[in-house]
Amino acid sequence: MKTKVKYKQKRKEPLFVKESLFPAIDYQPTGNINYKTIKIHTGNIKQNITAIDQLLSFYPREDVFFEISNGDLIINLRQLDFSDFKKKIQSFIENSDNEVSQLLNSILFHIEKIKSYGLKGKKRLYVGYNKERKVKGREEKEKERGIYFYARDNTFSKRNNEVPERFINQIISGDSEEILKKFPENCIDLIFTSPPYNFGLEYENHKDGTNWNEYFDKLFKIFIECIRVLKYGGRVIVNVQPLFSDYIPIHHILSDFFMRRKMIWRGEIIWDKHNWNCKYTAWGSWKSPSNPYLKYTWEFLEIFCKGDLKKEGDSKNIDISDEEFKKYVIGKWDIAPERNMKEYGHPAMFPENLVERVLKLFSYKGDVILDPFNGVGTTTAVSKKLSRKYIGIDTSEEYCKKAKDRLEKTPIDMRLF
Repeated sequence: MKTKVKYKQKRKEPLFVKESLFPAIDYQPTGNINYKTIKIHTGNIKQNITAIDQLLSFYPREDVFFEISNGDLIINLRQLDFSDFKKKIQSFIENSDNEVSQLLNSILFHIEKIKSYGLKGKKRLYVGYNKERKVKGREEKEKERGIYFYARDNTFSKRNNEVPERFINQIISGDSEEILKKFPENCIDLIFTSPPYNFGLEYENHKDGTNWNEYFDKLFKIFIECIRVLKYGGRVIVNVQPLFSDYIPIHHILSDFFMRRKMIWRGEIIWDKHNWNCKYTAWGSWKSPSNPYLKYTWEFLEIFCKGDLKKEGDSKNIDISDEEFKKYVIGKWDIAPERNMKEYGHPAMFPENLVERVLKLFSYKGDVILDPFNGVGTTTAVSKKLSRKYIGIDTSEEYCKKAKDRLEKTPIDMRLF
């Protein structure tokens, strides 16, 4: 059993993490390749070993341990529940004398400063988290395979244009196919939309549940215009849910449509909706393999680029944080479905959080965002809040009115400035 250490002086207030009094350098001793290692220059280290040893005794040695080399402290990190570590070390700081507190504060500062890590449960992984990316000769192998070979021979113009001012920050009632024909080519930065599902939902001024050939014929005409008005390097992201009861893989059909038109399939995000719509198990052939019907808790976001994977933009207009970026690039987003559909009188809204992630990850502040199936205006409202320009189009005058009312109540997030 470890003996508790009594310190001479108790601090009245915690010492908050700030620029360290003890400079650190990366230190990687031979034979210690499995750890992220930090060397902290300090004095009188031998007098402070007891406190550090007691702190790190809460964690397995294979996760974190310390060494002394030439009078300097060396912290070896493999993985760490940083939230728990921060609470413990701050408790130690509050109950330590000044010299020990400064050293503990320095340890916390230098570990918190590490921004490159993976996640495994509650632990941050400081080594090995990106091992799968280290493929020898990766670029050469990609060229040999033919990266997005299906879109290589596109004829897209690289000259981008401005959207006519009369369309900027507007909600427009009408047919997107006809309205978009009034736009010049290559003028929209990002298109994010969710077309009617064709499930038979009760949309205002729209018959949902038409013949599939009619449905896709109209949808593709609109998306052809979307491709035309999208900038070179721009992105189009479509939220869809396959109609499993009809065995129609809408997400695959749409992907085939865009790829045949030389758009680059950038990826697919699974939007997990917290077990929504899966309350029961007795579906199809109950307890029989004859014809089981699968239930799904998620929808898809299919992502495509026009001409190039890279979208140029001013770094000053990036508004995604380090933590958000690490979270959003994982292709499964756990977001609860919209709860206020009755309030807006719309049967199939996506939540604002979904739009926020899309816009921060795939666009810059000041970009022009288009939703050709804008509904009651979730995309346009979030675009305004996040300092993007917006254009929303919908066939329903009633939905357009609600979208305009929603915009008036939507403030710009001043934390972005």
